[in-house]
Amino acid sequence: MNNKITMSLITCALFTTALSADANIGEITVYSATKSEQSIKDVTSNISVITKEEIEEKHLGTALDALKLIPGISFTQNGGVGSTSSIMLRGSSNNRLLVLIDGIRYKNNGSTSGTSLSNISLSNVERIEVIKGAQSGVWGPDAASGVINIITKNAENGTHGSIELEKGSFNTNKQNISLSHNEGSISILFSASRFENDGFSVKLPKGKNLDDYEADAYKNTTLNAKIKYSINDKSNIIFTYQKTDALKELDSSAPENKLLKHDVKDIAKSIKYTNVYKNHKYSIKIDEAKISSKNIGTTFGVTEVNSTNGTVELFDKISYNAKDFLILGLGKSKDKIDYTNTSNENNDAYTKSSFVYLTNNNKFENFVLTQSLRHDTFNSFDNKTTGKIGIKYYVSNDFSLNSNYGTAYSVPLLIKNLNPWGSSTTELEPETTKSFDIGFDYKDFNATYFYSKVDNLIDWDSPSSTYSNLDGESKFKGIELSYSHIILEDTLLSVNYTRLSAKNKDQENLKRRPTQTFNTSVDYYGINDLHLNLNAQYIGKRFDKANDQGEQTGRYTIFNTVVNYEVNKYLSMFLKINNLTDKIYQVVDGYSTERRSAYVGLKASF
Repeated sequence: MNNKITMSLITCALFTTALSADANIGEITVYSATKSEQSIKDVTSNISVITKEEIEEKHLGTALDALKLIPGISFTQNGGVGSTSSIMLRGSSNNRLLVLIDGIRYKNNGSTSGTSLSNISLSNVERIEVIKGAQSGVWGPDAASGVINIITKNAENGTHGSIELEKGSFNTNKQNISLSHNEGSISILFSASRFENDGFSVKLPKGKNLDDYEADAYKNTTLNAKIKYSINDKSNIIFTYQKTDALKELDSSAPENKLLKHDVKDIAKSIKYTNVYKNHKYSIKIDEAKISSKNIGTTFGVTEVNSTNGTVELFDKISYNAKDFLILGLGKSKDKIDYTNTSNENNDAYTKSSFVYLTNNNKFENFVLTQSLRHDTFNSFDNKTTGKIGIKYYVSNDFSLNSNYGTAYSVPLLIKNLNPWGSSTTELEPETTKSFDIGFDYKDFNATYFYSKVDNLIDWDSPSSTYSNLDGESKFKGIELSYSHIILEDTLLSVNYTRLSAKNKDQENLKRRPTQTFNTSVDYYGINDLHLNLNAQYIGKRFDKANDQGEQTGRYTIFNTVVNYEVNKYLSMFLKINNLTDKIYQVVDGYSTERRSAYVGLKASF
């Protein structure tokens, strides 16, 4: 049981760069900070990591379920599981956040709010890395507020398989199956998951009884494959593939409660060749992500939209001295969309870009310095050079200081240029972002202050029925605190707190951002083969419209609990209860949330 505590301690501590000196973290590596694997101790960026251990122990279903536990992240969702969602990292809008699946740009140019994470299953996820602050100097124009990289599992040595079954409230049924083989030069992993439930009504006017409204069902099928062929001990080829097919029932605004359906199909795939030669580790990667959605039953706007992103990239990591490295890269990208509206009219748009970048990382005795610079050339916008610099200083084994500064460039989502709901425009200009953070880690405690400002903000202009750039700056600032520690021999306590100020150019609070968020989790391992977890989230003051107008949707606490029992090394069971106190609340005014619900499941593996 002590091994479980150690792993959970590491997992929770990784909510930030704070790591106990007593924890065995020498082999913990991350990829997303520099596009290269490195020890998390050498990362200057403010980083959060959710590992497969926490995903499995808390039985987190979707990427949204996991990410909302991280300090600095808030979210909105228009209904229950499978409904459209938005992630706001340090208060910045969802469209300024780069989402990756195994390093593949998972960008939805067909949605005005960017990529929704509601349909991304965690059944085959190894870990989720979140890099906070402007990252365009490393990842390009989509990474203005940060990067979320969802990394899938690799095949372990030998032959393995697992089956997981879950059943619960709202007639929920879930099945996961995974098979893998890793021997010699071939590594293969296949997995499939199926989720379906009857759900509950997406829309719910405040104060109304949820039982009086028709339920809205949800189905999701996700397939994963990862194949690796090792040519020799220095070169390999990796193919990754993920396909999701999701169908969510919705409610129309007029006529009231008319049933609509949102059908989403997406594919993310890549092929990558890597070779090591002397002090060089170089690779070539080709990837593509396609997100297709249909609004079945709608009578206004878009009925079908397809968003496709493709990238070809050359990469070289050059190691020099004993602990330093230089990364050089270049490539080309193309984003395109096409849509059909309710009048059967079609339209399309695309952007092309080429890029070149470098990252230099120097590690001295107690000091780490990282510098990144990137130049992007666009066919539709002005060319832009962005950068990032980060420092980290270890005062002692238990105490370190870190700071980061970066610039970013956010190109408009293509659907905002086409604007099927009003007048199209070709005059939208990219947003610009500058961000800064400074913090310290002392043993199991971390504190960070962050500040960023966004200029040339893109927003909806009602008089002209189009999107336009606004004058002035929007500013985001706040603090993040986290602590994780074994308070008793078999009990782990983890807490994190975020205080946020998000204001527009008129110094008005932006809508749907909570001023305070508090997460806590208690894990008990004192009984052999049994794990007990109680976790809670408090959301502070939050209004549904800007300038503290509209409905108050904050000031509530949600409690959840999980019980895991290991029958033997091949079989385990669990019980999960969400919203333990049956709290009635809304994240977005007029949209329902999950009431108290219970789920049971078992997992067999070999």
